This record gives sequence, C-alpha cells and structure tokens, in this order.
Amino acid sequence: MHRYIGLFQQNISGFLAALCIVVFLGTPGLASSQITTTDQLSGKLVITGASTLAPLIAEIGKRFESLYPKVRVDVQTGGSSRGVADARQGLADIGMVSRAMKDAEKDLHAFPVARDGVGVILHKDNPVQTLTDEQVVAIYSGKITNWKDVGGKDAPITVVNKAEGRSTLEVFLHHFKLKNADVKAQVVIGDNEQGVKTVAGNRNSIGYVSIGTAEYDESQGVPIKLLPVGGVVASTETVQNGTFPLSRPLHIITRTPPAGLAKAFIDFAQSKAVHDIIKQQYFVPLGD
Repeated sequence: MHRYIGLFQQNISGFLAALCIVVFLGTPGLASSQITTTDQLSGKLVITGASTLAPLIAEIGKRFESLYPKVRVDVQTGGSSRGVADARQGLADIGMVSRAMKDAEKDLHAFPVARDGVGVILHKDNPVQTLTDEQVVAIYSGKITNWKDVGGKDAPITVVNKAEGRSTLEVFLHHFKLKNADVKAQVVIGDNEQGVKTVAGNRNSIGYVSIGTAEYDESQGVPIKLLPVGGVVASTETVQNGTFPLSRPLHIITRTPPAGLAKAFIDFAQSKAVHDIIKQQYFVPLGD
C-alpha cells in the first residue's frame, strides 16, 4: 500500500515539474531570453551610407558574425544621404549617418554608436602648421590661392572638397559658414580615404576628413597631418573631452522600430562589447 502511495506521489511530482516547464516556455519574453543560443540568429543584414562609419560598422559586423555564424553583414558606402534614402526605401536594413539627425528625418529611428570630429589635413611636408578659420574660408572661397600667403612655400594651393550628400561636407560648411556654391575646388572627392589619398599624393593640397580616419592613416605612416581648428588640436582626445569645435555623432538608423536581427545588431553596436573596436578605429565610444 505504501509503495502505491509512493508511486502516486512520484507521478504527481513529475506532472507538476512538466507543467512548470510548459508554463515557463509559454511565458512571453521569458523563454526566448533564457534559451537563446548563437544558432538562433541567422540571415543577412544590408547596411549602407556614411563612409566615415563604414570601416567601424564593418569591423563590428565581423565580430557579430563570429558570434552568430549564420549571420552575414554586408556594409556598403555612398554617403549619409544614401544611408537615409536606402533606409527609407527599404533598400537597406540599416543606414549609416555621420552627423546629427535633421528635423526632416524624424520619421527614422536613430541610434548613436560613437562620436567623431572633422579635421583639416595637409601633406606632412607642408611647412604650414596652423590656419585660422578666416584663412581656411579664404582658401576654400578662392581668395587665397598660394601657400606663401599663409606662411608656406610659393606654390599654388590645390583645394580638395567633398561631394554633395556627404555629412563631412555639411559639418565643414556649417562650421566655417560657407556655402558649397562658394567653394572653389580643384578636386572633388567622395569618401574619406579618397580625401586622404589625394592630400597624401599632392604636397600642395588641402582637404578635410574624419579625424578618426586621419588619425588611423597617420598611425599607418600615411604622410598627412591634422591642423588645429580654432586653436584646438584635432584629435580623438579633444573630441572626447568636448573641446574640439567640429565634432559630430555617428548614427545607425532604421525605417521602423528595429526587431529581430537588426535589433540584435544595433544593441550589439551600442554595447561596451565593441568599445575596443571603436577606439581602434580612432572614434570616441559613447558613455565611456
């Protein structure tokens, strides 16, 4: 008799345990968070936009892929305008925008991932060590056309400007209170690396690029140098402490509130798990 009672108690215990498992797995938002594995995320993310952000997001994408082997992250450049347009039209899962968001873009969902600055660059061998804001404006508007007029050699200045649709252009024009129509450029380039290569290949040129890009390339031996702006050294450090006047947030954006794979990637890109990558790319992590 006692043996049957014991068996009955064991069966009841097993039934209750099974019931608890069913209830646990059926609880919305609980089971999914508890039983998530690296195999559950799969698919492809297409991310397009700002060339400033592209190398950083590509590196974050590689680490994300290493955590989730069934995921592929495809990063393409084209400028912040492309990032906005592609996100709106559904041509990209995520857009990249290397500036503050505009009022006309409030329909989009923006997620800051880092900060950067825009700095003026010269060839490393150019003897000019600093330019005032007024001198930069005069050079870009064609009023100063020879380096000897700003303490340099007797040589014509090659002005390198950014193409329309590039956030670096917008930040530069806004700070120096210039209109793009007033810029007298000999060379118009697209992404930051084109700007760096142009200046590195022409000792008499002047350009402006992402500070993060310029610092990284300098560290790799590329013959360029960043000039101070407003008397403040152009560096990741001065961007971080808020003293550099040309700084900007770097965003990734979506058309609708992110979900699934896109949300997982955005959460990862905003986490401390990628702060080392952000620093390696010479950008400033947020909340660090």
